[in-house]
Amino acid sequence: MRAAVLREYGEPLDITDVERPSAAEHGVVVDVETCGICRSDWHGWQGDYQGMDLIGQVMGHEPAGTVIEVGEEVEEFREGDEVVVPFRIADGSCSRCRNGHTHVCENGPSLGFHESVPGAFGEEIHSPWADVNLSMLPDGVDPVEMAGLGCRFMTSFHALAHRADVSAGDWVAVHGCGGIGLSAVDVATALGGNVVAVDLDDEKLDLARDLGAVATVNARDVEDVPKEVRDVTDGGADVSVDALGIAETCQNSVASLDYFGQHVQIGLTTKEEGGHVSLPTDEMVRKELEFIGSYGMQPTRYDEIFSMVEHDRIHPADLVSKRVSLDDLNDRLEAMTDFETQGIEVITEY
Repeated sequence: MRAAVLREYGEPLDITDVERPSAAEHGVVVDVETCGICRSDWHGWQGDYQGMDLIGQVMGHEPAGTVIEVGEEVEEFREGDEVVVPFRIADGSCSRCRNGHTHVCENGPSLGFHESVPGAFGEEIHSPWADVNLSMLPDGVDPVEMAGLGCRFMTSFHALAHRADVSAGDWVAVHGCGGIGLSAVDVATALGGNVVAVDLDDEKLDLARDLGAVATVNARDVEDVPKEVRDVTDGGADVSVDALGIAETCQNSVASLDYFGQHVQIGLTTKEEGGHVSLPTDEMVRKELEFIGSYGMQPTRYDEIFSMVEHDRIHPADLVSKRVSLDDLNDRLEAMTDFETQGIEVITEY
């Protein structure tokens, strides 16, 4: 089958033929209909993840598709089922899994980031422990609409609906309006928040307004982004999200908060930060601020998203900005280097 293989960091992926997967007793094989191209893939392609060797890896971690082979021990899924596969694979046996936290399984690998689970920049993938990990797509839902569900959209949903305390009337600042930031704008609006979207690109800010942002800040046009957010919100945001992961957006997010505010970190850092960002800890103490990390979401809670999609409360389909082929993948990753992409771009042709 055709797949894109990482041979050297920062160099074009090798689009070549690789061996097709087969189903383990507890797993299924999914024919990939679509897969989002995520900034996490870009980070991996750049070699930003310290201690993670991705050379030789088929990446891609936002797939939706159809089950075509089922292991003998799988009970919940059959051939022909249309499913979403999360980026974080769980084995279902560790203490975190048993307590409902499969998205941070002690033993499970991340799809497309570990040799045991080649990713969805290929025609087919194997999903181990299928009964723990897969979610059935609701009838009538286009898989392309859910291409970002397994990572960006559900990560933003979990961050704002489960980890932070967003409620009606809260001011929510979102720093960075890429795919995950725009997902956060959509989710925060659905939860009743008044969203202030921050980015450097007017087109992305326009899209943020379309998704419900009540105010936008172009960071190129102001000298002090946190002050601008505090002015718009009359004192500061109740919840502020860093959806990009560079030091500037993380620090701006914290500085945008009012007393007792919550900073939510979704974006992962680049090589420059190396996983470490300095913060105004004394100010955080004086204002009793919270710093919250958020990583993925349990597939058992995807029904919350599906229900809100069904009732037109959140709009993942509106974030799909471009449909491309596997042969376009290298160009789209390169476009991410200069932040030239908008929304969620998805592969629909392999």
